[in-house]
Amino acid sequence: MSDQAPPKIEFPCPNYLIKVMGESGAALMSLVNEVIEQEAPGFDRASTTVKDSRNGRFQSITVYITATGEPQLKRIHQSLISSPLVKMVL
Repeated sequence: MSDQAPPKIEFPCPNYLIKVMGESGAALMSLVNEVIEQEAPGFDRASTTVKDSRNGRFQSITVYITATGEPQLKRIHQSLISSPLVKMVL
């Protein structure tokens, strides 16, 4: 085992990836866009990707933001994970 510490993120961090997994549908995309726009105004919606699960019940939405600090990332995570539509935020 290695005793190396994980790399530190330097802020601002452009192209910071946030992946949201949850119930498939327009409501999930709307929620993600609303939360991300509130915390990272002007994020590039064109770079957002959506992948459906094999059966179409769930979706994975990936967005890229310019992360400004840990407080911002914590707010995004808390806002997203508090919704019953969201199963996981990475």
